[in-house]
Amino acid sequence: MDLEARSLQPNVKAVLLAKLREYKSDLNNLKSEHKRLASANSNQAARDDLLESGMADAMSVSANQRGRLMMSTERLNESSDRIKESRKTMLETEELGVSILQDLHQQRQSLLHANDTLHGVDDNISKSKKILTNMSRRMSRNKWIISSIIVVLVVAIALILYFKLSK
Repeated sequence: MDLEARSLQPNVKAVLLAKLREYKSDLNNLKSEHKRLASANSNQAARDDLLESGMADAMSVSANQRGRLMMSTERLNESSDRIKESRKTMLETEELGVSILQDLHQQRQSLLHANDTLHGVDDNISKSKKILTNMSRRMSRNKWIISSIIVVLVVAIALILYFKLSK
């Protein structure tokens, strides 16, 4: 176009060249604006792509974190349940231990009472044995005394009879 306008007559040529410069200036302005908008759009598109990939990464990271958090929460709940069961078992065991200790205390008291009674019976048996031994000794002594008296009486009767009859 520029070549054609230069080849025309000078009065038309000046007008056409001015319009041509104006059109070129408009074209350059439009090109620069297009570049600016295209770069802004490409920057926006790149930004959106980055944000979308960042969001996708964030969502996948968030999903991963959420999954790990849920697993951790589930394990924590399971641990809490096991602790509760262990505590329940411990309390039952403690109650059983207390019950056994009470039974053992009662049995100890019974054994101590039986021991005291046994010592009392043993003391009574010892006293009875001494009494029976003394009674046996007295009985034996009394037999000897009675036998001696009988022998003395028989000898006295025999002497009396001998003297009465011999006279």
